[in-house]
Amino acid sequence: MGTNDFPPGHSIPRRKFVVTSAVLPGLWWLEAPLSQIATAAAAAADGELKILTPDQAATLTAVARTIAPHDGLPDPAYRPVLKAIDEAAADAPTHATINSGLDHLGKRFGSDTEEHRVAALKALEHSDFFALVRAKTLQTLYSSALAYAHFGYEGEAFSKGGYLARGFNDLKWLPDVPLEDSGPVTGQEP
Repeated sequence: MGTNDFPPGHSIPRRKFVVTSAVLPGLWWLEAPLSQIATAAAAAADGELKILTPDQAATLTAVARTIAPHDGLPDPAYRPVLKAIDEAAADAPTHATINSGLDHLGKRFGSDTEEHRVAALKALEHSDFFALVRAKTLQTLYSSALAYAHFGYEGEAFSKGGYLARGFNDLKWLPDVPLEDSGPVTGQEP
């Protein structure tokens, strides 16, 4: 049976349907030239950040990318991290902490090699700045729809009926198990 052929009476597997009908159209940036992605990111940034300057946002994007490096993940996926840091900067002491950390890293942090960025962050590893940016990066990045789509995570399943009813057995990369070796199937009589 080919990968697009389904047994009679069966419909397309849910996972394949979701990927082709919902996820792929939302990932226009995978085929877009980098200049379009950068332009879209800059347009999305307009008006989003209330406290951070564009230079600070660029440096913080490099910090977030160094803390959570994913080469294929575009900059727009890191925008919620900047927004969360910007919201935290509304508190004056937190804003001072962010400014101090950014001053320590310098304006060229984003253009430095990865080795230099990692070394610079290691020097700040025990600072309040690093703790804040690391926490906001990990909390926000990995709960973003762009990151979910990039990593292939469909989100929590409880509100959608659970995993068993949502393609748990759609494992096309595993060979079919002979019926006599498969054991009992939930919901079917022996």
